Amino acid sequence: MDFDAVLIEPRRAAMVAAGLWLDKTADDFFDACLATNPDAMALSSITVANGARRDLTWAQLDLLANRAALGLRKLGVGRNDVVTCQLPNGWEFVATYLGCSRIGAVFNPVMPMFREHELRFMLRHGESKVFLVPKLFRGFDHEAMAEAMQPDLPDLRHIVVAGGAGANSFDALMNTPAFDADLATITPETRLGPDDVCQLIYTSGTTGEPKGVMHTANTMYANLAPFADRLGMGADDVILMFSPMAHQTGFMYGLLLPLMLKARFVLMDTWDKAMAARTIEGDGVTWTMASTPFLLDLTGAMEELGTDPQSLRIFLCAGTVIPGPVVERAQHVLGARVISAWGMTENGAVTTVLPSDPSQRAAQTDGVPLPGIELQIRDRDGQPVSDPGFEGDLYVRGCSNFGGYLKRPHWNNVDADGWFDTGDIARRDAEGYIRICGRSKDIIIRGAENIPVVEVEAALFKHPAVQTVAIVGYPDDRLGERACAFVVPKPGQSLSFDAMTAHLKSHDFAIQYWPERLELREALPATASGKIQKFELRRQLREAMGL
Repeated sequence: MDFDAVLIEPRRAAMVAAGLWLDKTADDFFDACLATNPDAMALSSITVANGARRDLTWAQLDLLANRAALGLRKLGVGRNDVVTCQLPNGWEFVATYLGCSRIGAVFNPVMPMFREHELRFMLRHGESKVFLVPKLFRGFDHEAMAEAMQPDLPDLRHIVVAGGAGANSFDALMNTPAFDADLATITPETRLGPDDVCQLIYTSGTTGEPKGVMHTANTMYANLAPFADRLGMGADDVILMFSPMAHQTGFMYGLLLPLMLKARFVLMDTWDKAMAARTIEGDGVTWTMASTPFLLDLTGAMEELGTDPQSLRIFLCAGTVIPGPVVERAQHVLGARVISAWGMTENGAVTTVLPSDPSQRAAQTDGVPLPGIELQIRDRDGQPVSDPGFEGDLYVRGCSNFGGYLKRPHWNNVDADGWFDTGDIARRDAEGYIRICGRSKDIIIRGAENIPVVEVEAALFKHPAVQTVAIVGYPDDRLGERACAFVVPKPGQSLSFDAMTAHLKSHDFAIQYWPERLELREALPATASGKIQKFELRRQLREAMGL
């Protein structure tokens, strides 16, 4: 695979000269962990369904990473080959990523909730050579799904199944008979460099297909270093991650960040508020990061169970607005600072409030830029506007900007001066704090997950009863937003909510992408050119809901 990460080289010299690119990889940071204290506890991996856990030292994790590297090489994986991983949070995910990095392979995490519709595109577009899946996860047979797709994916040579029993099992992958002899073939020369694409991660957009975001070690660690410094994080932290590591939140802040800090990290494969509360108490968790629904759940669980959250120092909340009462209640119950933040898959966290800020800042703003990041708010003519309170298009420029979209450089949205068009609308106050006001791109964020509106609309258009459809978001206290489908049925036809969801299920859409409300109309508001006025639909919906 040739990676067209065209946004890296033009800014390399300036980023290195400014000390923003560290020229270190995950391998370099792991080596430092191993050299400092190989027998220190590194990773605790918890399976929520049965409460099982596996605790690993840095030395033990190193051994598993080497076994994964050799197993992948045995399958023919080499430099710049893409390995797609749909595993839930756990030691297997971590070992696979580290193994990929040691043999120069590119890691492609995909969400466990994805099904055939999303995966066929991602695996084909990324030319994935190996696909790692769980046998069963949340009652779904991922192995059967993967095997059914394989004939349609010419580049996919191997399926590896965690929890499987056959020759394609993860256990078989990790079993290299000539381990000691083969280990000598993995050297620093086989590793990825700091400017090599090391992560390919897909994000939904308005283009009608997912976009393959390319990151290097330099772009990701350029975010993590100032992020950790701002929040006062170090080797004494214990990081809990329950957000999926196939999402940039889980990957960067649940895996890469603790490696950089030499800090212990605790992974939960699914969300369970009671187990999270007990884990924070039992493992002395100091830091975690997730969206508002998780904060609400955790606060409630701590109250219900009476567990002790005294170790928890920071809950960083991103992805959705945090209502003021939620911040106040959480800080009272947890005793931790609630830090609001905003970012994107393409950049990692871009803004955060400061730990020294008054608590209401987290409810009122999304923070100020991290060092190495610049923001611009532009008017409709593309001109920067510095007036406080002006709402305009948000542009970002800086060290953690991605390398580009795989095979779609014309979508990179970066101008000649290096400014990236985020597609979001924001305002800035007199002190430089921003607030995300909305999105110019057609995406709904439900529980910190982007809903690919264009794709879902396209699928609903295929229903025989649908003449016109438009999907818009509406506010939700728990998830931030939910989706509503406005449908104009064909003459003499109708559409029920159950029929709509059954149709989307038949098209293999993940349930999280299904609209949770259906409104039937005789017509939809539109411009003279026929473009549907979604802002008017949002207004109508809010009015109908009394919002």
